[in-house]
Formats: sequence, structure tokens, C-alpha cells
Amino acid sequence: MWRAGTPDPLEIEALRTIRREHGIEPLVVHVNYLVNLASRDPQIRAKSIATFRGELDRAANVGAEFLVVHPGSYKGQTVDDAISTCAYGLCQAAEGFTGAVTVLIENTAGCGCNLGSTFEELRAVRNLTVPFAEVPIGFCLDTCHLLAAGFDITTRDGLRSTVRQADDILGLENVPVFHANDSKTPLGSRVDRHARIGKGYIGREPFRRLLAHPKLRGKTFISETPVEVEGDDRRNMATLRSLAPAMWRRHSGLQGRDSSRPVAPR
Repeated sequence: MWRAGTPDPLEIEALRTIRREHGIEPLVVHVNYLVNLASRDPQIRAKSIATFRGELDRAANVGAEFLVVHPGSYKGQTVDDAISTCAYGLCQAAEGFTGAVTVLIENTAGCGCNLGSTFEELRAVRNLTVPFAEVPIGFCLDTCHLLAAGFDITTRDGLRSTVRQADDILGLENVPVFHANDSKTPLGSRVDRHARIGKGYIGREPFRRLLAHPKLRGKTFISETPVEVEGDDRRNMATLRSLAPAMWRRHSGLQGRDSSRPVAPR
């Protein structure tokens, strides 16, 4: 729905308590999927800007460090126009915002007219936004979306190439969060369908290499895998933990300050 309620102060305090007890850091919120800041439709655009601003305010209220948003669809316009439209929408939504939230633009699988399946498109949105937006802007990379968009992260060379491109084009310092999802569709399919860890076209070993990659230490990995059978969420987290480097497995629960750290599924 476009409308959203206001978080209850008691629930916010309960969340803060849980975060302290379990070391949940950072807190990452995902924007309402109806938001399309690249839309050229006046009504959808107005609703998207207003809804995104509400998400920003709520993220700040609950103490979230990051807010993830998809760049949107460029249907009915050129990619360049959509990039400008998305960037302007981000700036409009963030006008006057004073909270301590960083917006992360997420890569997409490239299905249909979805913007953001290339690193160049993501960079272009950020480059246009940073000089004017009243919030910091970074990126979130989804492993399923990467594979579907044509980045072969299943091989050592492919992962090395993908990380190098991400560093060269986006700057890894601007990519604090990864979505760790397997893919139900193959390389280059441009279809966004998440699979359980090790049960899709990425497989277990590529996740082991990803979590152990020296340039990705300190990044946060969040599971967004489907729950097809009760308990799948816990099993997926257990799989990610088993594949993570031993140096962070020594820490209990959701810690892992010394290396990459999978956190609870969204």
C-alpha cells in the first residue's frame, strides 16, 4: 500500500533493546516496492516521492543506518532521462531531511525497463544526486540480481572481475551492504527470482568465496531468501554462517566485526 502507519514508540524502544542484546548492526530498511522515483507518470511520481520521504523519516525514527531503494522503471523514456528523473526524485524526497540515514541504491536484474542493472547506471544516479541531496548516497548489491544481469559471480575469475568493476565504477567504500540471495534463474536471464542459499544457479561455493573475499571484509550481508518450508529462513542463515570465514564464526550470534557478517533475513 502507498499509505503507512507511524511506528509505535514502545515498539521502537523494544527494537533498540533487541539490537543491543543481539549486536544487530547495522539496521537496514527496504523501501516500499511501489516506489518508482524514475517514473514519468505524474501521479506515480508524486506518490513515490511522498512515500519515499515517509520511509526516510520512519527509518530515522527507528534508528536505521541504511535505507535501500530500487532506482525504478524507465518505461516510456530513455535511460538517460530516467536516471535524471530518479536523481531529482531522490533530492526532492530528501529536501530538509536531518536524520542520520544513508540511502543505498540497489542494483536490479534488468527485467523489462528496470533501471540499475549496470554499475554505470547506478553510478550515474548517484553522481547526479550527491551534489544536491540532503542525505548520503551509496549502493546495495544483490547477488541474485548480479547473476541475472550478466555478472558471472559463480567462478573465481568472474567474482574477481565483478568486485573489481564494482570498485572501479562504484567504489567499494560506497557499497556497505550486500543482499546474499541465490538465483532461481541462470546467468543473464534478467529475471529476479530469489532461491535458497546453495539451491539455485549460484550455489554454495561461490557464496563461500564471496564471504571470504578480502575486499568485502566488514560488509554486511543480508539474506532475502524465500521461505518455502517452515524454517527455511533459519536454515539459510545457518548455511551462510557455515560458509563464512572462521574468523567471524568465532563471534557469537550476529557479530563478526572482523570480517563479512551475515545478519538476520529481511
